[in-house]
Amino acid sequence: MKSYEENFKLWVNNVSSEEKQELNSISSDDKEIRERFSLPLEFGTAGMRGVLGLGTQRMNIYTVRRASIGLAKFILSCGEDAVKRGVVISYDTRRMSFEFALETAKTLASFKINARIFEDVRPVPICSFAVRHYNAAAGVMITASHNPKQYNGYKVYGPDGAQMSPEDTAEVVKFIDKSDYFEKCSAELSLYKKEDFSGKDKYKINDYIEIVGKSLDEKYFAEIEKLSLSPKEVKKDGADLKLVYTPIHGSGYKPVTEILKRLKINFNIVEEQKNPDSDFSTVPVPNPEQPEALKMGINLAEKIGGEVVIGTDPDCDRMGIALKNDKEFLLLTGNQIGVLLLNYIIERKKEEGELKPNDAVVKSIVTTRLTEKIAESAGINTFTVLTGFKFIGEKIKEWEENGKYNFLFGFEESYGYLAGTHARDKDAVVASMLFSEMVCYYKSHGQSVYNKLIELYEKYGYYRESSNSIFYDGLDGMEKMKKIMDKLRKNPPEQIAGLKVLSVVDYLNSEKICSDGKKESISLPKTNALEYNLENDSWVTVRPSGTEPKIKIYTASVAKTFKEAKEMNEALKEEALKKC
Repeated sequence: MKSYEENFKLWVNNVSSEEKQELNSISSDDKEIRERFSLPLEFGTAGMRGVLGLGTQRMNIYTVRRASIGLAKFILSCGEDAVKRGVVISYDTRRMSFEFALETAKTLASFKINARIFEDVRPVPICSFAVRHYNAAAGVMITASHNPKQYNGYKVYGPDGAQMSPEDTAEVVKFIDKSDYFEKCSAELSLYKKEDFSGKDKYKINDYIEIVGKSLDEKYFAEIEKLSLSPKEVKKDGADLKLVYTPIHGSGYKPVTEILKRLKINFNIVEEQKNPDSDFSTVPVPNPEQPEALKMGINLAEKIGGEVVIGTDPDCDRMGIALKNDKEFLLLTGNQIGVLLLNYIIERKKEEGELKPNDAVVKSIVTTRLTEKIAESAGINTFTVLTGFKFIGEKIKEWEENGKYNFLFGFEESYGYLAGTHARDKDAVVASMLFSEMVCYYKSHGQSVYNKLIELYEKYGYYRESSNSIFYDGLDGMEKMKKIMDKLRKNPPEQIAGLKVLSVVDYLNSEKICSDGKKESISLPKTNALEYNLENDSWVTVRPSGTEPKIKIYTASVAKTFKEAKEMNEALKEEALKKC
């Protein structure tokens, strides 16, 4: 393994003269060189994600090419059929997204692997849908989701349209580790500029690369229109709905507005945020769960007397909501949005006589347990999986194969939702459609969505959940995180914020340890997370992030009033943060 100094010299000798200027600018900064060149950018089950710039631990043409070589060699190892089925490539509005997508296509083509690349930005759900539609062997989405503007990423999908399985990812990583950053393998193309792709559809630019566009979009929209649940109510109130939508400069603008137009739901766009902007200049971070990201939308809604604000992140897989109560706009949590959508789907299916005994809901281990209460009341099952939407996708695939359950809805607390099986990742286009028509539905029945949320709390209890992160910067960040998790395993708390710990679930060791000493095995795949189940149905979960140097702490409380639930959650959060 080369030292960071050797890696730096290797890059200086191999990059272009223009790129060399960037490296020369840090040549006297040993700390910066060490951070950029000590380690390769980690490629995990969510692909890779990092700060843009030159270096082995940065996102750049060379790290993208190396990852694409690894993916290409993996596909070759799967046989000729996989090579012909090829790879779908999509990208969002971030800086270098198109260039990375094109580099991916060129690299795959140099291995004579068929590649389909979109003519313009497309969101995660359309990429996932396209993988399934074309029966592709894999998919690549160039995005850093809702991260700051300095980031970009490379997300890989398996043939089922879900993020690639841990097993296949491990095989890809083996090939990546044996590949070189400066391997000369990119095929030459006659088209290099983004504008050359615009508007083209089913257009071959060489023997292995095809540009796809509107024909695929039409098939996607045809599928998601089938998921609409309240056409009568939309027809009655949709045209008068005072809805505000912002894509926050991302890839959601065209698909979200298109589906709302098709359903004839009126919307007002935040003009300052509708166009692509790789600097995301109107927001600190393009994350719809943050108040600042929806601020312009809320301002517009207040101006026009609006009822709801919808925002989607750059790759349009996450959706945030600001909802009007009697006085002001409130930013909903991902859990609140999820249970509202779930309850709405169940209500409508039940009213239409379409709810089936084998319908099932899927959520992650850190998602609100109000989910189970709502599903149980309707007589349907809830399944809990590890954090990561690919595990929800795995359940869909499993049930398609064995027919035991029918996937109804899946969601995570991190603002990701999926209804339907057209895609196998979070779909903010469908979520935006369903939330919009849900507003129409309750409005036509003399009720608001906010009041429906309160009604759910009054029926099942006031649930309060929160998540917080502690960042561990520097090269030793991962080691610091490991020591904290080791300490928590060796010295489990007996109580947190005055609530007794009834059991500890260690997902890494696949066991549940009860306070009386009894142990139970856990059937979920191993992951580095600890869950503390407390009195009063409260809980705390500690989990290192799989894509960033941070530990995430999730806290949940349940009480008879919102005030009590909030106070307990604050106490849990404060004590849990101290332990990390």
